[in-house]
Amino acid sequence: MKPALWHSRLPDRKSDPVFEALNASLAVDGRLFREEIAATKAHACALRRAGVYSNAECETVRSALCRIEEEIAGGQLPLEGFEDIHTLVETRLTELAGSAGAKIQTGRSRNEQTVTAQRLYLKDAAEKIVSAIRALQGALLEKAEAEIDAVMPGFTHGRPAQPMRLAHYLCAFFFGLERDQGRLHDAARRLDASPAGVAALAGASFEIDRDALADALGFAAPTENALDTVSDRDGQMELLGALSILMVRLSRLAEDLILWSSPAYGFVDLPETWCTSSSLMPQKKNPDGLELVRGKAGRVSASLVQLLITCKGLPSGYQKDLQEDKEPLFTALDTAASCLGICAGVVRGLGVDAGAMEASVSEDCLATDRADALVEQGIPFREAFATVAASIGAGASGGSSAGRRRPGDGDGPAITPASSVERRNVIGGTARQAVLEQIERGKAVLRA
Repeated sequence: MKPALWHSRLPDRKSDPVFEALNASLAVDGRLFREEIAATKAHACALRRAGVYSNAECETVRSALCRIEEEIAGGQLPLEGFEDIHTLVETRLTELAGSAGAKIQTGRSRNEQTVTAQRLYLKDAAEKIVSAIRALQGALLEKAEAEIDAVMPGFTHGRPAQPMRLAHYLCAFFFGLERDQGRLHDAARRLDASPAGVAALAGASFEIDRDALADALGFAAPTENALDTVSDRDGQMELLGALSILMVRLSRLAEDLILWSSPAYGFVDLPETWCTSSSLMPQKKNPDGLELVRGKAGRVSASLVQLLITCKGLPSGYQKDLQEDKEPLFTALDTAASCLGICAGVVRGLGVDAGAMEASVSEDCLATDRADALVEQGIPFREAFATVAASIGAGASGGSSAGRRRPGDGDGPAITPASSVERRNVIGGTARQAVLEQIERGKAVLRA
């Protein structure tokens, strides 16, 4: 471990390898090297405007930072032996730029550096997740349009409920994902404030221009209060909350497709790319990709809980506990991105057996339609409900329905799964036209 940048305060300090390993975060925050270098370049320009750097010193520092970025990206500057990415960059900068490099920390603290680099990273990472959501939404709409006439049973309480179109089901996930991306956008918007220039907790000295720093780093504005900036991680919590909700949704999609692809249902066939087989049983085609999506949802939710627990009870100001904010964020972002990619691939390659779907729509699934038909004959709905319920109960008790007229049949056409879905031609309904309108609205969202 290289000497810490603060070692002059504790010159007689003896190193303990267990503590040094626990204290080091470079293995986690090393991925922030580009953001750290970008923030340091901007700070160098701020020091030039403040009169701390000459033009020549500023250019020397910025040139050295470009070299450091190339060295890290190319693997010539190993990410080891330093406390964190901030000390690595500063140490190497001082080696390359001499006294100009040694000035870089003027008016700056690692308290601001860690949150500045993190916010830069999270803004970009959130947009990448949104792009992955858009890809899944596109796959859902494409499959919905291709399978617009596939009718299947809808389920409540895990039991068949009413007929619906598969496309209706797929659109349900489209609009849920739209809310997910909205939450991510909201979280990213609140993270779009520059911590640069807040220093340790009281703000920078040397007349650091925070507006110019925010503009140089692509932030919408500087943060409003230095103490708030280094203390709080509510934006990170919000992002993890949005990712947790997203993963719960993906878990439900995965669960449905796992069930519906099983021989007991036979509604869909999963693409082999995201399946495996058994090491013992030759007949198995296991939905491992979707099972992992379902399982990884717990990891993302745990990341949110981890950060909440880390921050709960901390006093104001930066505390070393906050070093623990990055790993759950990176874990959740990486996991969500992978799971979105798997789900998009599965949906695109999904085989649909429309015949098996419609054949599984039982007579019981048409019970509400039969009650509605009685209502159209002037019978109050609750009486119609009771009449149909009694007929179902008689059938369940052993009474045969063969050759027996069903309540609500009347003299008109027989009630079928196809006629059932077409009765629901309302906004958000499962009739063909209603679903096509949902698909068009979804396409308009993706074009916007």
